Amino acid sequence: MASRRATLEYLTTTKIGEKGQLTVPKQFRKDLGLGTGAPFAVLRLGDGLVLLPEQHRFERLCEQLSSALTGAGLTPESILATLPEARKRVFARHYKKSDSSTKSSRRHSRGQREK
Repeated sequence: MASRRATLEYLTTTKIGEKGQLTVPKQFRKDLGLGTGAPFAVLRLGDGLVLLPEQHRFERLCEQLSSALTGAGLTPESILATLPEARKRVFARHYKKSDSSTKSSRRHSRGQREK
């Protein structure tokens, strides 16, 4: 099977059966050459799960990521050192009020105090 460039694509929604089984869409199984009993690596990513077929594919993915990061001059330590600042930026982008609503709230509260 030829290696495809990593893309994220929505395939379908599936349900967990009584015994915890998941049904993998037929086209996905076909595209990846997965048969009955094919092993998967199951990773937790925040509130979600990542299913990666076959351990050797998972290991190959890790090697590709490692090579790409090393090629970019990054070390595990340098990546980990960026996490606190990255978390702050994500939090600010997704959870803080916009500047305009904050400024108008400040103006409104100042006007209240002046009266």
